[in-house]
Amino acid sequence: MKRTRFTNEQIIGILTEHEAGAKCADLCRKHGMSEGTFYNWKAKFGGMTVSDAKRLKALEDENTKLKKLLAEQMLDLAAMKDLVFKKVVGPAVKREAVAYLRAEHGLSERRACHIAGADRSMIRYRSQRAPDTALRGRLRELANERQRFGCRRLFVSLRREGEPSGINRIYRLYREEGLTVRKRKARRKAVGNRAPILVEARTNARWSLDSVHDQFATGQRFRVLNIVDDVTRENLAAILDTSISGRRVARELTTLIERRGKPGIIVSDNGTELTSNAILKWCSEHKAEWHYIAPGKPMQNGFVESYNGRMRDELLNETIFRNLARARAVIAAWTTDYNTEHPHSALDYQTPAAYARTLMTAIARPVARDESSARRGIVKPAPIGVNTNRAQVAAG
Repeated sequence: MKRTRFTNEQIIGILTEHEAGAKCADLCRKHGMSEGTFYNWKAKFGGMTVSDAKRLKALEDENTKLKKLLAEQMLDLAAMKDLVFKKVVGPAVKREAVAYLRAEHGLSERRACHIAGADRSMIRYRSQRAPDTALRGRLRELANERQRFGCRRLFVSLRREGEPSGINRIYRLYREEGLTVRKRKARRKAVGNRAPILVEARTNARWSLDSVHDQFATGQRFRVLNIVDDVTRENLAAILDTSISGRRVARELTTLIERRGKPGIIVSDNGTELTSNAILKWCSEHKAEWHYIAPGKPMQNGFVESYNGRMRDELLNETIFRNLARARAVIAAWTTDYNTEHPHSALDYQTPAAYARTLMTAIARPVARDESSARRGIVKPAPIGVNTNRAQVAAG
């Protein structure tokens, strides 16, 4: 920016002389300026005092600094956008990021290090380690020969060949060479048989488990794991949380058994929390029989699926939940109402609780009953082609 020969104080002094009666032409000859400059000064500084000019100068200087800071901030943001999709971790990657910012955006080393989150001494450091070319080559050869060997087993193989390097050095070379064991996707097979299940018409003959999803007003999702008695259609428990693990399911089942008694069989789909090692251990400890439906066949678990559909239609789609505590209170109240007040068409329009009391009374009454009427099938046979053999899951 071109600098003027006159300060703001001098300009205001000249304008004061003009206001005192001096002519413009005389002032221009006296101070060596043009009439155009004089009138520009008058348009800008007319009616101002020296203190006003100082404040104006201070505001102009501050505005210049803010513009400079804004320009630097915008340049930093543009540089950060280039790194937003890159995972800048580790010294090597940070060195590459700093070099890229300096080359592409013309930043100084200090600013590039600030944006990349790197220390300047780390950027300037140059390793003094030996290249270990022979050891790297042998490590790659062993990794190609033994593709399922990880770092530790490769280290043992090298140690057997007489390599004195420790595990930390071998691990560092292993990582630098990009060697890794490819993880195979586990094929988990459910425990249980696929044969038709016939249960006695009594309480606790069979329980069914399945989850239903919804979300709070904030958008956060939550799950409700429902446990239903397939004979009485009662909801025995509605476990609500943002996430439910296998250990949580095992703990809730233990509490439910202590309160209600052990079921004859438990039916569920092949969800990860229901096929976990925690559930397998729980079944072994409680001597409980667990039946998994065929994958992709929710109709084999139709009782709890029907209940979930009714809960979604009558409660979840009609209610806005603010938080977890409110959702638990509302769902608990609806569950109690369903068990005690809701007429069920499959139970001759009795409530589930009333039908359970009817069954208890019938069992307690010493009346001879035909075996065919005492037992009834409530699960459709497994579809043709489904394996009916029991398949175990390894504990590891």
